[in-house]
Amino acid sequence: MDKALQTMIDNMPEKTGKSLSEWKKVLKSNSFSKHSEAVNFLKKDYNVTHGFANTIVALSKEENNSTTDLVQNQYIGKENLVPIYESLLNVVKEFGNDVTITPKKTSVSIIRKKQFALIKPATKTRIDLGLKLKDKPTTDRLENSGPFGTMCTHRVRLSNVSEIDSELKNWLLEAYHKAE
Repeated sequence: MDKALQTMIDNMPEKTGKSLSEWKKVLKSNSFSKHSEAVNFLKKDYNVTHGFANTIVALSKEENNSTTDLVQNQYIGKENLVPIYESLLNVVKEFGNDVTITPKKTSVSIIRKKQFALIKPATKTRIDLGLKLKDKPTTDRLENSGPFGTMCTHRVRLSNVSEIDSELKNWLLEAYHKAE
């Protein structure tokens, strides 16, 4: 955790009258559809400054969306794709201990110093694997990034674990090396 954030959490009881865990309980007893609604609630009803309110809400959300939940939610109704996802993770984990796997709401980022791959369940029958391979020509299989935009340069559509072959592993490894 970064030092400034830890200082803010440590100062929270003195500056706001409650600890972070107490604020989390307050937020849990209410239902907010947007981040800003919860922030405004803390500011209006409890006189919490914007900085503290924003931090409290953000840290409360992190707890509600564990990384396991984020991944599980991506594959609801797409359970048949989980073996492909897990196989891709096994491949990138072999590259080194500097690989970070970061689940988000709709995808999972694979990062070294920079993101080099993105795993996204695209349909009920397909995972899109985004790769960052600058200056690599596209092929029938190694397509233009499509919906990934600037996050990745290429996309590979995967419908079966058997498609995680040596060619795909080499592309992943190349992307990993370029992410130094």
